[in-house]
Amino acid sequence: MDGYLGVIVIVVVVALLAAGGLFLLFRPGGKSAPPVAPPETAPLPEEEKERPKTGTEEGEGGATTTLPPPVKPAEPMVVAPEVEVPPPSAGRMVRLRSRLARSQSALGRGLLDLLSRDRLDDDVWDEVEELLIKADVGVAPTQAIVEELRTKVKVLGSRTPEEVRALLREQLLIQVNPDLDRTLHVKPHGERAAVVLVVGVNGTGKTTTTGKLARVLVGDGKKVVLGAADTFRAAAADQLQTWGERVGADTVRGPEGGDPASVAFDAVAKGIEEKADVVIVDTAGRLHTKTGLMDELGKVKRVIEKKATVDEVLLVLDATTGQNGMRQAQVFGEVVNITGIALTKLDGTAKGGIVISVQRELGVPVKLVGLGEGADDLAPFDPEVFVDAIIGE
Repeated sequence: MDGYLGVIVIVVVVALLAAGGLFLLFRPGGKSAPPVAPPETAPLPEEEKERPKTGTEEGEGGATTTLPPPVKPAEPMVVAPEVEVPPPSAGRMVRLRSRLARSQSALGRGLLDLLSRDRLDDDVWDEVEELLIKADVGVAPTQAIVEELRTKVKVLGSRTPEEVRALLREQLLIQVNPDLDRTLHVKPHGERAAVVLVVGVNGTGKTTTTGKLARVLVGDGKKVVLGAADTFRAAAADQLQTWGERVGADTVRGPEGGDPASVAFDAVAKGIEEKADVVIVDTAGRLHTKTGLMDELGKVKRVIEKKATVDEVLLVLDATTGQNGMRQAQVFGEVVNITGIALTKLDGTAKGGIVISVQRELGVPVKLVGLGEGADDLAPFDPEVFVDAIIGE
């Protein structure tokens, strides 16, 4: 009995020990399973990392708002100048007639007043002669006009104002010579552009006249290329390029102080390449080198003729310079065979008689006249409109 009791006690003790071991093994706070790593997430793009949070995103610390990425400032746009459409050359001088009449009316009124006197003695004819010479008509043309008027007046005897005006108009028109060919030779030769060479001293409005001539030709439907061969004046090429951009004409230019002949040659080459109708080359009015101006102009013309024909040589004269302008014309004429005169500032002087004297001395017609400061104030010269503007209605 005691033996059974001892065995029971041993079994109970073993059972208790086993239960205690199990308790110690699985009790709370014991060694637990290793933590499970959170699932990997894809890294955010750099833009997302740098983007500030805003109040509409849910997360720690409450709602945030997401701002859009910063907008890069727009690149500044280079706006090309608006291309203008100039008016055609036809009728330009008629439209500008009133401007011409304002400056020339003193001459016309003076002549009409003198010729309307009841008695035309030698003193009156001397006054007529003096008035014409002051208007830069020139001595020889003045003498011819006075002689013809004296003869006609004697034949008429009595004179009405209408007859006096008709006599004066007739004689002035004869001296202006409406029969001269005033056509601008700007017709291309097949696929080769016509070439216009613009010459004259600085200060006469040469570069401005070149730009205005481009407007005249573009207004007549021609494609124009400009050559800035006045490399002496720093602003000449810029000025000419501005004129060209306004009407969509390309301008060929070279470095300041560069070879004018090279620029002229390149301009003609570009005109041929682009199938332009006309190439207008602006030349220097003076040079900073030891080479004489006239020698340089001769070289420019010769170099151009290696590539094309110089169809027109326009001499730009300032109408206010009077007989000084005549001397300029004679010097240029000896070098480059002038084919026409562009007379500027005719609206600001009562000395329009230079039209008569310069044509008589050179045997070259006035083809263009500048009648104002506006872009479209260059007009083809019309002898009848000019004379009518002088003597008035």
